[in-house]
Amino acid sequence: MCGIIGVTGDTDALPLILGALHRLEYRGYDSAGVALVVDGEIWRERVADGKHSVAALAARTTAEPPPPGHAAGIGHTRWATHGHPTAENAHPHLDCTGRLAIIHNGIIENHAALRAELVAAGHVMTSATDTEVVAHLIEGHMAAGLSLAEATRAALGAVRGAFSIAVAHADEPETIVAARRSTPLVLGLRDGVALLASDIPALLGHADQLFSLGDDELAVLTPGHITVTTLAGLPVVPEPLQITWDLEAAQKDGYEDFMSKEMHEQPRAVANTLLDRRGADGRLALDEMRLTPDELRRIDKVFIVACGSSYHSAVVAKYAIEHWVKLPTEVDIASEFRYRDPVLTERTLCVGVSQSGETLDTSMAMKEASRLGAKVLVVSNVVDSSMARAADGVIYTRAGLEVGVASTKCHLAQIVALEILGLTLAQIHGTLTPGEIAGILDEMDRLPELVEQALQRSVEVDDVAGKLTKARDFFFLGRHVGYPMALEGALKLKELAYLRAEGYPAGELKHGPIALIEKGTVVVGIATRNRLWEKMLSNIAEVHSRGATVVLVADDGDEEAAAVADHVLWVPPCPPLLSPVVGVVPLQQLAYRLARLHGHDVDRPRNLAKTVTVE
Repeated sequence: MCGIIGVTGDTDALPLILGALHRLEYRGYDSAGVALVVDGEIWRERVADGKHSVAALAARTTAEPPPPGHAAGIGHTRWATHGHPTAENAHPHLDCTGRLAIIHNGIIENHAALRAELVAAGHVMTSATDTEVVAHLIEGHMAAGLSLAEATRAALGAVRGAFSIAVAHADEPETIVAARRSTPLVLGLRDGVALLASDIPALLGHADQLFSLGDDELAVLTPGHITVTTLAGLPVVPEPLQITWDLEAAQKDGYEDFMSKEMHEQPRAVANTLLDRRGADGRLALDEMRLTPDELRRIDKVFIVACGSSYHSAVVAKYAIEHWVKLPTEVDIASEFRYRDPVLTERTLCVGVSQSGETLDTSMAMKEASRLGAKVLVVSNVVDSSMARAADGVIYTRAGLEVGVASTKCHLAQIVALEILGLTLAQIHGTLTPGEIAGILDEMDRLPELVEQALQRSVEVDDVAGKLTKARDFFFLGRHVGYPMALEGALKLKELAYLRAEGYPAGELKHGPIALIEKGTVVVGIATRNRLWEKMLSNIAEVHSRGATVVLVADDGDEEAAAVADHVLWVPPCPPLLSPVVGVVPLQQLAYRLARLHGHDVDRPRNLAKTVTVE
C-alpha cells in the first residue's frame, strides 16, 4: 500500500521524486523518505509526520539540500505494516555498509526467520520493518562478488510474500534495480531517463512510454534504458501500457479536495462506462472477452469476489443477475474466498471486482478460481492492470483516475459495469428478450442525468449533516438493493468521519441490533421504492418509536416515507435494480460533510490507503 518512485538519468531528480510522492500519498503517508546516489555515497532523508510527511520531507530537503549532481534516486511514502510509523522505520532503508538503499511496497512473510539468520551472521538491524532484511540479504550477496542486479535476484530467492522493491547502490551510481511479486510496479522511459513507480499518477508528465512489470520479474534501469528478465534470469519484453489519463486528471480542478471533485465526476464516469456497449445489432459487448458465447452459455453459477466498496457493488449485482439471468450468484469477501475451499467447476463464472486491478486479496482469489477451473472475469478501472491481463475477460469501468481513498465514482461505475455483465449473460442465456434488455439499457442511459440531479442537492444534505454533528452512533438499514446501499453508507461514514456506523438488512433489526437503539442514535434508512418498501417503513417505525433520529433516503414526492422520518434526503426515482447508482450519492455527501464538520481530511482517512496490496 506504500508509494514508491525511482529515477535515473535526471540530474535534478529530487523535485521529481518529491512531486511524485505527493501524488502517491493516497497510497500511504505515515512517513516519507528519499535516497540519492551522490558523489559515490548514499544521501538519505526521512521524516514521520503523519498526513503531512511528504510536505515535511520537502521542507527538510529544502532547508538541508543534498549536494548537486546526483545520479539516481528513490523515494517512498509509507502505510505502516511492520513497525510503528516513525522516522527509524521510514524507507529508504540501508544495509550495514550504508552504500545500499531500498524501498518496498508489500509484506515479506518470512521476515522474522530471515532477520534471525542475518543477525546471527552479524548484521545490525536499525528498524522494526520487514523491508530491512532484504537490504541485508542483498548486501551479503554483493559481498560475495555479485552485481546489484544478480545480488537482488539471489536475495529474492529467499523471500516469501508480496513485494515491489527498488534498490540503488553507491557502487553502481546510475543503476536502479526493481522487482515485483503480486504488488504493482510501473516502469517509464523518456530520452535519457528511466523511471519506476508503484502507480501511474507518479509518472504522468515525466515519461513518454510506460510499461508494466509482471509478477516475478526484475528490471534494471539505467539512464534511458530498461532491461527486464524473470527472477529466474530469462529475458522478457515488457508490456506497454495504454494510458487514458493525463496529468490534469490527477489535479483537483479547483475543488477543495479530490473527493468532492470525484463525486462531481460521477455522471461522466457512469456515462463513459455505458458508452458503446450496444452494437449496431443491439447486442451487448464487453471490453475484452476471451470466452466464447458457448462457454458463457454453459455457466451455471456466478461468484463475485471483492473488497470494501467493490464488495457492495457486487452485492447489488447479485440481485440483478439472479433476477435477470436466473443464475445462482454468490458474493464473497476476497480475503476469505480462497481460504474456505470454494466449490468451483469449469461451469462457474468467477468475477473479481477491483478499482485498481491490483488488490492483492482479489487478485489471489482470481488465481485460485482459475486454478480450480472456473472461468474468470475482472471489473477494473485500470487498463492493463495485472488482474485484467490474467483474466478470461474484462469490463472496464472507465471512471478515470480516482485519487480519494474513499471510492465514489468508481463504486458507481462498478455497479453499472456489473449490471452490464448481468444483461450480457441474460442475452446469452436467453432469459430476457431483446426488447426487455433494450428497455433496461434505455433506463440505464438516464442514470448520468439522475446522478447529476442528486449531486445538485448537496445543500440539503449539508443541512441534515449540520443537525447530526453530536451523534456518535449510526445504523444504516436497507432491504433488497437497499441493503448494499446501507453497507456502503455505513462504510463511508466510518472511513471518513470516524463515527461508529453499522449497515444491516432492516429485517435483521429485531434479531439483536434493535437493543442498541435509544435516544440519540441515528438511523439512516434506504426507503426508495422497491417491493419491500412497505416492510422497510415498518422497520423504520420500530426504531422511531424507540427514540432514534431517522434520516431516510426517499424518492421525490414520497410523503408516506417522509411522514416517518425526521429528515429526508430526496433522490430522483428510478427502477429498483438501478436505484443504488443514484441513492448512494446523498450517502456519500452525508459522510463527506460530517467528516468536514469534524475537521477530518476526506482525501486521506487515517490508517487507510487507496490500493490494498497486502493480505
